[in-house]
Order: sequence, then C-alpha cells, then structure tokens
Amino acid sequence: MSSSSRDPWEDDPFRQRVRKIKPQLSEGELVRVIGASNQAEAEMIQGMLLEEGVPSLVRRARGSDVPDFLAAGRRDVLVPASGLLTAREVLLQAEMLPPTPVSTIAPGRLLAGLLVAVALVGLVVWVGSELLM
Repeated sequence: MSSSSRDPWEDDPFRQRVRKIKPQLSEGELVRVIGASNQAEAEMIQGMLLEEGVPSLVRRARGSDVPDFLAAGRRDVLVPASGLLTAREVLLQAEMLPPTPVSTIAPGRLLAGLLVAVALVGLVVWVGSELLM
C-alpha cells in the first residue's frame, strides 16, 4: 500500500468525535439533561458525555439568549432520549447531578390523602352553611 491510499480525513477532529458516538444512544427527541453556568462548563460536560458515547447539543438557556453575553450566560445540555439514562449516570458519577430522592409516599396513598382532605373541607363548609341559615 502506498501513502497515497491513506485517508486524508483520518486525522480530522470532527470525524474522530463522530466515531465515539454510540448509534443506540443517538435516537429520539432531544431532552435537557443538565444546565451549565457558561459555555466552557457546557463544553466540558459535552466532552464527558462524548467519552461515554452520548452525543449532545448545547444551547443558550431560556432567558439567557443575549448575544452580548458571548460565552457567558447559562446553557442547557441536551441529549437524545435514548442516551438520557447513560448521560445521567455519567453526571451522577462526576457528582454534577444530585441523586434523585426516593419518594417515601406512594402516589395512590397521596391521592387518597388529598381526597380525604377535600371531603373534610366540603363537610366543614356544608356544616357551616347549615348553621348560618
């Protein structure tokens, strides 16, 4: 093989980044995984995610879309829905996300409590209106 058969794009940084992406983590709608304080922090998070094969996109956060800010201002890091779990695991290991709190109240129990509270308020209002008449 001669040196002319070498791929001229082999050392291209973009091509190297694309090769790191795992196809199974690049499907679905884009969802916000974390917010960053500025562009530099967002790009650091992007690099961490890319090392695990998760593609990501950085956009200015709502309310921070002021062109005069340049690299300053809040950013949102978005990932495809199929890569959300992997991205959260990466960010949890880096201690950038708080661990999700475990709910101590079951949803059905919470609903039952709310219904009882509404019934009690209704009863008090009904008794109060009967006494005033």
